[in-house]
Amino acid sequence: MPENHAARRARLQAALDALDADAALITSLVNVRYLTGLASSNAAFLLPADGPGVLATDARYGLAAARDCPDVELVVTRLVELALAGRAAGGGLGRLAFEAHEMTVERHQELAASAPAIEFIPLGRAVEDLRVVKDDEEIAQLTRACAITSAAFEEVLPRIRPGITERELAAALERAMGDRGAERPAFDTIVASGPNGAIPHHVPTSRELATGDLVTVDFGARYGGYHADMTRTVAVGQPAEWQRDIYALVAAAQQAGITAATPGADVTDVDAAARGVIEEAGHGEHFTHGLGHGVGLEIHEAPIMGHGKTGRLGDRVPITVEPGIYLPGRGGVRIEDTLVVRAGAGTAVPRELLTTTTRELLAL
Repeated sequence: MPENHAARRARLQAALDALDADAALITSLVNVRYLTGLASSNAAFLLPADGPGVLATDARYGLAAARDCPDVELVVTRLVELALAGRAAGGGLGRLAFEAHEMTVERHQELAASAPAIEFIPLGRAVEDLRVVKDDEEIAQLTRACAITSAAFEEVLPRIRPGITERELAAALERAMGDRGAERPAFDTIVASGPNGAIPHHVPTSRELATGDLVTVDFGARYGGYHADMTRTVAVGQPAEWQRDIYALVAAAQQAGITAATPGADVTDVDAAARGVIEEAGHGEHFTHGLGHGVGLEIHEAPIMGHGKTGRLGDRVPITVEPGIYLPGRGGVRIEDTLVVRAGAGTAVPRELLTTTTRELLAL
């Protein structure tokens, strides 16, 4: 909605004051979409510290930009960055903040050569910082993405049987998400069965599921540009005692992490709340990644919850909580949910789970 994008641009303009910048040149395609609404493979956005912005994209996206971004000036050109740098120079915008973390040295050199009167200064991750807290529209899109994800998993549960391959199960999940309105998978679906479950980001293979396997499925739908993320681990047949034990341990760790995910919580403390449960049980070396991350227009966004990370959770911040235990040669368990940290009057709980599939160990 144009009013939401205008509000986001106003927040960025306020941030430009602290940099004493005349304008910002946004070249990250994700950030261009966040500020304007345009999804494109070739776009940039020039936002003065005061006044309306200018969106540049090529002819492939011209009609879409005119339709989706009616409240910004549109320039149709293939050389989007150079066109906007020239526009800034012609408008007397002498200090131009750019996304140094996204721009290559070669592109920066081309920009500087094309507009020698401009002083280019780093913007930092100002737009990414704004994206951490979601507005109502963003949370609605993310909620829908998570609902599609949960429903798709429940549909394919009857197919998790001996004989189906990891690749076939991954394809079935992605097809089910598409049938329910997903634009595409949020990321490459992970299906890790038996000993492959010890590899956190295993790529599905032709291995057939077998009785006695634990099967970890990590997947999500993308809807309206927003990414869901959910992991469930199920048993094929009745699980062995060791499988039940590590599942119960991961479930307890996840609940500890969810409980700790409150407004104002330090991200390292949230990670430690879940990690401590696993470490106390003697499996610390088998939990090999961070506890979770933000989600939104990208599948991995700030904040990141892990050892050595910095920051605090805030109101209206979507995150994942995904502890795991991985036993080489045997298998593994990971349980992951997407939730929104909540605060404020009328909020019954400091978080809202968006992925709703049961977290009980299913024996299929």
